[in-house]
Amino acid sequence: MEDLKTLINKILKKDSFLDNERQLIYDVIDKLDYGILSIVENKKGKWYVNDHLRKAILLYFKIRNNCIVVQSAQKFFDKIPLKFQNWSESDFTQKKLRVVPGAVVRYSAYLGENVVIMPSFINVGARIESGTMIDSGSTIGSCAYIGKNCHISSGSTIAGVLEPESAAPVIIEDEVFIGANSSISEGVRVCRGAVLASGVSISSSTKIYDRESNMILNEPVVPEFSVVVPGFINVEGPCVTQSAIIVKRVDEKTRSKTGINELLRYT
Repeated sequence: MEDLKTLINKILKKDSFLDNERQLIYDVIDKLDYGILSIVENKKGKWYVNDHLRKAILLYFKIRNNCIVVQSAQKFFDKIPLKFQNWSESDFTQKKLRVVPGAVVRYSAYLGENVVIMPSFINVGARIESGTMIDSGSTIGSCAYIGKNCHISSGSTIAGVLEPESAAPVIIEDEVFIGANSSISEGVRVCRGAVLASGVSISSSTKIYDRESNMILNEPVVPEFSVVVPGFINVEGPCVTQSAIIVKRVDEKTRSKTGINELLRYT
């Protein structure tokens, strides 16, 4: 991995590329698509960002030309192919995926087994682990990480990090429920089992207030099993600012309303 990091950083400084350098970039993108490499990964309970892999995606844009991309008889003109454009029925069956018409998944995004993709958009370098559903009208941004058995509700946006350039992708851990029309921006981590109500918007600068402890959290991290709603808190003077408010911890009542339906993931 260190050798790969060194090579990518070296190539990034160049204006023209050798054939073996181009092939290296293609190999990295292939491995992201197959899930062999991951821009975000957890090692012994700590999250790490392999930023050189994000840089490889930027290089991929640089070395490719625009070409015709066809989906559902519609033509597009882009540098990135679609993930499924050459797949057969057996490919979907083997991967245990369900992809509903209208879904757009770009090449280099990885999808785990029993993932369900409703009509939505999944960008380059994103990683979605097994058992997760991406509901209609949602956008999963570049390099975002979505854990196992999550539900990203309709109209939600998980932001990407290619532009503006950032080294802190969104991380959604396992068994998280994101309510409809929510927005999670770069640098935010939502920890395991958290439940976000509809309309919650969190960026790296959003104040997250814990009602139980009466404290504002020091970093843009939603703790495990938190139930979060949108709200406002007072700042200096007469002003208030938008915030995310932790109202309680997940209980059986909450889980009964937000639990995943295994029948929808049956393949």
